[in-house]
Amino acid sequence: MNRRDFLKAGACGALWLAGGAGCGRRQRNGAPPALPAGAVRSSWHEPAARGRLRCTLCPHRCELADGERARCRVRMRHGDALYSLAYGNPALLLEDVIERTPFFHVLPGSRALSVSTAGCNLACQFCEVWDMALANPEDVHAYEMPPERVIAHAQASPGVRSVGYGFGEPTVFIEYMTAMAERARAAGLLNLLHTAGYIEPAPLRSIAGLMDAANVDLKGFDPAFYRDVTGGELAPVLATLKRLAEASLHIEITNIVIPSLNDDMAAIGRMCRWIVAELGPHVPLHFARFYPLYRLSNLPQTPVATLDRARATAREAGLRFVYVSRVTGHEAESSYCPVCNATVVERTGFVVDAVRLNDGLCAACDEPIPGRWS
Repeated sequence: MNRRDFLKAGACGALWLAGGAGCGRRQRNGAPPALPAGAVRSSWHEPAARGRLRCTLCPHRCELADGERARCRVRMRHGDALYSLAYGNPALLLEDVIERTPFFHVLPGSRALSVSTAGCNLACQFCEVWDMALANPEDVHAYEMPPERVIAHAQASPGVRSVGYGFGEPTVFIEYMTAMAERARAAGLLNLLHTAGYIEPAPLRSIAGLMDAANVDLKGFDPAFYRDVTGGELAPVLATLKRLAEASLHIEITNIVIPSLNDDMAAIGRMCRWIVAELGPHVPLHFARFYPLYRLSNLPQTPVATLDRARATAREAGLRFVYVSRVTGHEAESSYCPVCNATVVERTGFVVDAVRLNDGLCAACDEPIPGRWS
C-alpha cells in the first residue's frame, strides 16, 4: 500500500461539514489505520476523557480516538500520539511579488516563495483556495519537498528574499513551517506568516519568534459572522493579534469585505477602533474586494464605493495606512506618508512603480514609516 492509500484509509472528507470532532476508518481486523510514510509526530496534544487525545494546536481542541483525524484533515491520532500527515508535502509552491502575499510594508517589489499544504482548521464559505485548504492531503497534487529542499529552491530563485507561509492555513502544518523557518532564517531569508490567526497561545509563541512579519485575516468583527461563515470564533483571532503585537512582529491585517455579510460600516468602525486601541494606529489594514466563489458564488463582488467607505471609516478611526486591494489603479494601492502625504511606495496593482524611502523614512519629510524595508 502506498502513501496515498495509507492516507485514504483514515480519510474523512465530510468531517467538517458534519461538524464532528474527529473521524476514523478502522481496518477489517478492527485496528486503526496505519500511519503513512512521512507522517511526523506532533507535540501539540494532551490526554482527554474516555481515553481520547486532545489536539492543543487550535481553539477547536479536537478530541480524537485512535485513527481519527482532527477537523483540519491533516492531523491524525495514532496510538498515544498525534501526527501531521502533510509534513514535506506542499500542495502549493508559488514565486511571486511580495505584495500578493499580501505585505505592503515589507521589502516592496521583491519576490517571495509561498508555501502551503492541504488542510485548514476553518471552513470559510468564501475560501479562495477551497480545493486545497478544504481537502485531505491525499486528495490533492503535492510535491515531495522536505524543508531543506524548499529553502534551497528559494535561494536559487532570482529575486526571492523571503519565504511566506500562507494561501492555505500554516497553523495546520506548524511542524513543517517551523523546520522551514529555521532554515530560512539561517539562510538570510525573511519569514512571513499569513494566517487566519486561529491558533492556541503556546504553538503561536513557538513560531512567532521565527517570523519577521505577519498578515492576519481578520474576517469580520461580529462573533455570529465568524461562527456562521467561517466555522470559528472571533475572540481567539483577536487574542492572536494581540500576542503577535506583544512579540514585536510587524503586523498587517487583511479584511475581505463581503456584501451583506460583513460590510456594515458600524461594525467596520468598531473593528478599526479596536485595532487602534489594542495594536496601534500604525498597523496597515487591507480592505480586499470580494469576488463570488465557492459557497458564496450567489453574492455580487464588492462595490468600490463600499471599499471607499470602509477606508474612510478606518481613517476616521485613526488608522494611518489603509489600503484597497484587488481594485487595480485605485489610489489606495499606494503607501502615503501620514504626516506630509507624500507617496512613499507607488503601486499599480501588485506592481511597485517607485519607492521613496530612505532607510525606512519618508524621503520628503523623514517621518518613520513602519515596516521591514531592508
